[in-house]
Amino acid sequence: MFRQGKAFFRSIGLFWLAALLLAAAPVRAETGTNDSSEIVHAHAIAMHGAPKYKPGFPHFDYVNPDAPKGGYVKQAVTGTFDSFNAFIPKGNPAAHSAAGLETLMTASADEPFTRYGLIAESVTYPKDRSWITFHLRPEARWHDGEPITADDVVYSFNLLMEKGQPFYRFYYRDVESVTAEDARTVTYRFKTNQNPELALIVGELPVLPKHYWETRDFSKTTLQPPLGSGPYKVVDFEPGRYTVVERVKDYWGKDLPVNRGQDNFDRMRHDYYRDQTVIREAIKAGDIDYYMENQAKAWAQDFDVEAVRKGWLVKEAIHHNRPAGMQAFVMNLRRQAFQNVAVRKALAYAFDFEWSNKNLFFGQYERSTSFFSNSELAATGLPSPEERQILEPFRAQLSPEVFESAYLPPSTDGSGWPRENLREAFRLLYKAGYEVRNMKLAHKDTGQPLAFEMLLRAGGSAFRRIVLPMQRNLARLGITMTIREVDDAQYINRIRARDFDMIVGGWGQSDSPGNEQRAMWGSEAADLPSSRNYAGLKDPVVDALVDMIVTAPDREALVYRARALDRVLRSHHFVIPNWHLSRDRLLYWDRFSRPAVTPDSGTSLSYWWWDEAKAEALAEASGKAPNR
Repeated sequence: MFRQGKAFFRSIGLFWLAALLLAAAPVRAETGTNDSSEIVHAHAIAMHGAPKYKPGFPHFDYVNPDAPKGGYVKQAVTGTFDSFNAFIPKGNPAAHSAAGLETLMTASADEPFTRYGLIAESVTYPKDRSWITFHLRPEARWHDGEPITADDVVYSFNLLMEKGQPFYRFYYRDVESVTAEDARTVTYRFKTNQNPELALIVGELPVLPKHYWETRDFSKTTLQPPLGSGPYKVVDFEPGRYTVVERVKDYWGKDLPVNRGQDNFDRMRHDYYRDQTVIREAIKAGDIDYYMENQAKAWAQDFDVEAVRKGWLVKEAIHHNRPAGMQAFVMNLRRQAFQNVAVRKALAYAFDFEWSNKNLFFGQYERSTSFFSNSELAATGLPSPEERQILEPFRAQLSPEVFESAYLPPSTDGSGWPRENLREAFRLLYKAGYEVRNMKLAHKDTGQPLAFEMLLRAGGSAFRRIVLPMQRNLARLGITMTIREVDDAQYINRIRARDFDMIVGGWGQSDSPGNEQRAMWGSEAADLPSSRNYAGLKDPVVDALVDMIVTAPDREALVYRARALDRVLRSHHFVIPNWHLSRDRLLYWDRFSRPAVTPDSGTSLSYWWWDEAKAEALAEASGKAPNR
């Protein structure tokens, strides 16, 4: 519901200086040359090409600008929370931790990577994007009435870089300086002009109120909802049980084109539940208004109830075209058991996706084969000439398979007895130095048995049933995989401490990958707690390819470089790929309406609204009053 930039967890030049620059060179449209002396002054900035929406646009195409304001929506969350500070590597932040926080620029949902002014009304930058200046809106205000200033922007950047999640230090490491030129003008200068994405992603950084945080310790968790500036603010909560946000009636930005037709509900509540089984009963009983189902079995079997049959509770799968990224069983390369690539490759043969899809998922899923699944960025078949040109300088450091084909995970006939796959797994394990001793697989030199633990989050019984068949297949090979479920706090702490063998993990991707790839795969990120390099991958070739993605001069180059990275990541075999779905499976009580147009990124409650006529009809037909 709260729109964040590409960077946030799938976040203006001196007037006299600007005048001097503008006098020195003409202001040009987004389609000018690459002359670095040429200065652009614009309402928006696109990664490649020109923004879809021109200056003065009334609203985004996928919203209803006349959507009424009002109503109430109640959702559900599993687990618990103990903090409203989502920006530090401590605590378990609440669902509404980002309520009220805004960024200088905001995204459109129907373009790969374009940012439009939110707190900033316009930007100024040279064609080489070696710096960018944001001009703040004079009407931008915090909820206490204080103006949002350039000092707030500078303070936010420095604070997040010093005390925030490690992610920020990777994402913004090429920022050289950020300077408040005057009260409404802030300039970012970059260490390089070869990182064109930086001009967009610095506009995604959450802007925090300096006058609020300078008297508090930002490095600590807090149960005091922080001061914000956005369309909502937290008005009620109980730790571990619920949070409630309310629309700010005098929100300063309510009439901006980027906000028109969005943030339509007066109140929203998130209730916390121990597991999804209880949530499903709550949505069927009408205690929850809106729910996105993530379990195929439940979608297929759990909602054959009167409310669905009569259309009171709508069950709808809405198609989307957003990249799926990679969800997988992730191996921790820091563990001795997984340091041999042949072992890692062998373990993939024990997961029978075809059997699982048929018997557990009701045929709903597609197998993920790429770190950029469901997008043009995914590598397929043999490398193209353009990909070979990128990869050839690294040939000596790469596995030959990178040049032979794009790795695909093993497939089966779906019978549940993948005998040929297990035979191939055993061949790889024998090559890695393992042999059977007393019905267990052990290394023939050390005698160390091959055993590891699958760590799951408590309440994750859906994954227990998925990994149990894999556990059985591994046992047939003489490998012991224990399954351990722990509560939220333990799970989070163990992931941060890298205290796991294998987890169910994932990396969401955007249509325009960039600096965030460093935190996913970079060697520096491997040893940092809370980075997204869960596997602990350290590969100089990967580092170099990530840098090439970051510096891609155009869309075509970005696509080929992403495909090259995809091939190299797959060749490390540190994941057993899972699956993805190109539809959002939604259940909602028929009190809401949404726009006719769904953007490629999928629908969002941000665009929905309370439909009073539907609510009254539902109440009359079902006898269920709305959750007020």
